[in-house]
Amino acid sequence: MKTVVAAGHICLDITPIFGSGAVCNINDILKPGRLVQMNGINIHTGGSVANTGLSLMKLGNNVKLLGKIGTDEFGQLVLSILKQEGYEHTSDMIISPGSTTSYSVVLAIPGIDRIFLHDPGANDTFCYDDIDFDAVRDASLFHFGYPPIMKRMYADSGSELVHIFRTAKGCDMQTSLDLAAVDPDSEAGHADWCRILGNVLPFTDYFVPSFEELCFMIDRDRYNALSASSGDGDILSDIDINKDIIPLALSVMKMGAQVVMIKCGSKGIYYRSRTEDGFVKSYRPSKVVSATGAGDTSIAAFLTAMLNGYSLPDSVKLAAAEGASCVEAVDALSGIRPLDELEQKIRGGWEQN
Repeated sequence: MKTVVAAGHICLDITPIFGSGAVCNINDILKPGRLVQMNGINIHTGGSVANTGLSLMKLGNNVKLLGKIGTDEFGQLVLSILKQEGYEHTSDMIISPGSTTSYSVVLAIPGIDRIFLHDPGANDTFCYDDIDFDAVRDASLFHFGYPPIMKRMYADSGSELVHIFRTAKGCDMQTSLDLAAVDPDSEAGHADWCRILGNVLPFTDYFVPSFEELCFMIDRDRYNALSASSGDGDILSDIDINKDIIPLALSVMKMGAQVVMIKCGSKGIYYRSRTEDGFVKSYRPSKVVSATGAGDTSIAAFLTAMLNGYSLPDSVKLAAAEGASCVEAVDALSGIRPLDELEQKIRGGWEQN
């Protein structure tokens, strides 16, 4: 069994459940003085540590979760949920008495794109000294997720993040890096991401961002053009493999990444190494319940396959298949299928987009 470290961002996701009727204007719901009748609430862990980390565990890896939380009630709830999901080593988590636990309130109002009210909490103080590398140096892989919403990770041109990745490589671990969406008006939105990525990617074996995240960070003009053309629609609807995706992949390969996997939502996944590249179309789910965590679970499947000797193209196929399985469930973890089950569905002629 492979040992994998899943470090980085973790939070508590709190999602009030609205009624099913579509809303045309948010002001129809969020009106001062109005009482809005709700239909329950979903509370679960979110962030890379929880989504990708627990997915890696459910796919058969021995996982160490390194997320940072406070000693507040939200922190206790995070630990309780991790235990409920089967993670028995919550003592691995980083407890910060002086910090609050990160949370997101997700306003998923029918007919309106989701709104996230996010408090980064302890994630903003996560740093190199939080990681006991002596305790994890025997791991096969070190995965880090969501540095764009962790202040210490992008400050000073990413020096803390680089220190972490350089040390992980020095322990003979393979390394993997995932990004997160950035608010253009935030401090992270004004950071020099070309420089940050240029500093950390030489120590990165697997770089697994989404197209939107990567395009925003290293080709802002193209990102703005795509956003303008899509209006309020999906920025991925008009992307072209040769014109949009491949140039991004080539850029980060030049920065030092060994393998790049760019997630392109319902379109599929592009991959590139020093010797091969290709595009895997997404598999069609039997139903679409929620896209929450689909990218994280696809990364878990990809990394698990690579660690177990699958070829790069086959690993990406399994990543696309796991993402399709994820959207069939309401949360990030309920839809996970073992790799052999995914392979069976693919061999059985699972339809692609």
